[in-house]
Amino acid sequence: MAETGTPQSPKQSPEAALPTAPESLLARLEALGIDAKTVSHPPVFTVEEAKALRGELPGAHIKNLFLRNKKGAMWLVTCLEDRAIDLKDLGRRLEAGRFSFGSADRLMTYLGILPGSVTPFAVINDKQQAVTMVLDSGVMDHDLVNCHPLMNDRTTAISPQDLIRFLEAEDHAPQLIDLG
Repeated sequence: MAETGTPQSPKQSPEAALPTAPESLLARLEALGIDAKTVSHPPVFTVEEAKALRGELPGAHIKNLFLRNKKGAMWLVTCLEDRAIDLKDLGRRLEAGRFSFGSADRLMTYLGILPGSVTPFAVINDKQQAVTMVLDSGVMDHDLVNCHPLMNDRTTAISPQDLIRFLEAEDHAPQLIDLG
């Protein structure tokens, strides 16, 4: 028997708002010959939440900073999760000037992702190469690096070398810098 009443539009999932679905990213990794293992979990928005949920997930755990300088240039900095980042010092070291955090609107415009899901994989959406990618060299000291595959309810593990290979394939070869 059919229900009567006003039909309700289905609630649009956050994934539907993204220019690239996580499954498309994973297919891109596979096409590049990159071995990736993805696990699902409740959404996490902070390093502390991720630490509480991940259990014994091996590999480097990262945090990602979406930044802009006074001239409007965009930067994505991926570093080990426990690094204390001094934005003034980082701006000086990268010769970028003064950094501030990019807004949610800029994050969607440039990287096609929502706050809480910042990841180096998001460069897949930056077809204009407007975002400069910076990678903490400390990530390279691990067998695996764990990244959100464009949404914060999953974690994908790949080797650091494969992360660089992906970034290069997406025309975002990272600047490697020791952020320790």
